[in-house]
Amino acid sequence: MRSRTMAVLGAAALTVSALLPLPASAAPAAAAAPDIPLANVKAHLSQLQGIANANGGNRAHGRPGFRASLDYVKGRLDAAGYQTSVQSFSRSGATGYNLIADWPGGDTDDVLMTGAHLDSVTAGPGVNDNGSGTAAVLETALAVAREGHRPDRHLRFAWWGAEELGLVGSTYYVDNLPPSERSKITGYLNFDMVGSPNAGYFAYDGDGSSGSGGPAGSAEIERVLRSYFSSIGVPVQDTAFDGRSDYGPFIRAGIPAGGLFTGAEGRKTSQQAQLWGGQAGVAFDRCYHSSCDTTSNIDDTALDRNADAIAHAVWTLGGDGGTQQPPGDTVHSDDFETATGWTADPDGSDTATAGAWERGTPQPTSWSGISLQLAAAGGSGALVTGAAAGTDAGTYDLDGGTSSIRSPAIALPAGARTLSFSWFFAHLNNSSSADYLRVRVVGPNGSTTVLNQTGAATNRAGSWQTQTADVSGYAGQTVRILVEAADAGSASLVEAGLDDLKITT
Repeated sequence: MRSRTMAVLGAAALTVSALLPLPASAAPAAAAAPDIPLANVKAHLSQLQGIANANGGNRAHGRPGFRASLDYVKGRLDAAGYQTSVQSFSRSGATGYNLIADWPGGDTDDVLMTGAHLDSVTAGPGVNDNGSGTAAVLETALAVAREGHRPDRHLRFAWWGAEELGLVGSTYYVDNLPPSERSKITGYLNFDMVGSPNAGYFAYDGDGSSGSGGPAGSAEIERVLRSYFSSIGVPVQDTAFDGRSDYGPFIRAGIPAGGLFTGAEGRKTSQQAQLWGGQAGVAFDRCYHSSCDTTSNIDDTALDRNADAIAHAVWTLGGDGGTQQPPGDTVHSDDFETATGWTADPDGSDTATAGAWERGTPQPTSWSGISLQLAAAGGSGALVTGAAAGTDAGTYDLDGGTSSIRSPAIALPAGARTLSFSWFFAHLNNSSSADYLRVRVVGPNGSTTVLNQTGAATNRAGSWQTQTADVSGYAGQTVRILVEAADAGSASLVEAGLDDLKITT
């Protein structure tokens, strides 16, 4: 967020006035948004922190840390099936970049756009400003892909460059859109600082109840964002459309906009401390634009609530007019809450000396802010490489070689088609390509590898992801699922997990 005092409007802004409707295609969706896992959002923040650490301590415009941040986000989106493009521009003698990601489908004449700026200031890594918005928007986009979401409106996500130099990237994007393309963007959602450590809960004043408001349609965006916080009993105050962040060029072009904000250098009042907790008379973010804006400068509760609110807005405003494909019938599922007959070391050939696969309740572990073992993706149970936490991250991780675990026999009916499961694979920079997580479907006449993730000499934070695979070739057969992991090179810190396995027609 650009350096300028943000005017926060008073307690009277807790009420919302008459709202302006969006077109029918943006009517509230019947399908509820999924929960956005906080662990996944924080894993992205760990990656951004690591990128800054490796690139002079920041992720600023024109610096290598910014391009590395863009490449990280782009890689995750490309793998999830987004159509991505990188737009370049010049500022202060350096090349800057915007990353644009389109989710296939929806009405391309009715685009709902969601964005956050990706750059930091040169003084620090910018984990709250604006790693928090970057990570929450990224994980929402990945949730769209995991859910196979097919809204009425076309979804477009953006990560802007050079915001800290004056909204340069977003302004370049809007100014260089042909008028016919600009008119297709019927709403823009902006998220700049959503994890401030002394957090407030602010929504941009789309309906003008405390100020001038935004273009027609902004009131509905504000209403939808506020509705999530109403559902969890958290009061929200207005913050002005003062042009401080990347919504600025959109509202100047007459595009409806809105967003959330947890506060920057402004100080929390006594009344706000009574509403939300925290410290009165202290800045919402004491590390704003400073070197201490690290992964330690985040309020997990605020980040979690705002990420879920972002997903709620994307699902609600995106619409769902019955275009979702109905799920197939489930013919087999295992959530690992109870023992179902999985066998560890089924062939008696495992060599791991610690951290062998087991079904259990994983205890989250981390090292220097890098999440390694995660809590279960759903419920409390999962398959993991050593469920206990121990005294440090290296106590129960996978060590000394290979470990495997195999499902009981699964009889697939003739219509069986899709295998899906959640997974994570995490390691530190002492890993190598000899380390891996592998999942195979084993039938009577051979096997198919449906996931093969290898290690590398870099820190990789754990993040629950969803894998799907076509198993129609095994329909009518009896199969088993074989899960393998290895710490097979030099000693390294490796963790892996599997959860919520399902086979559908």
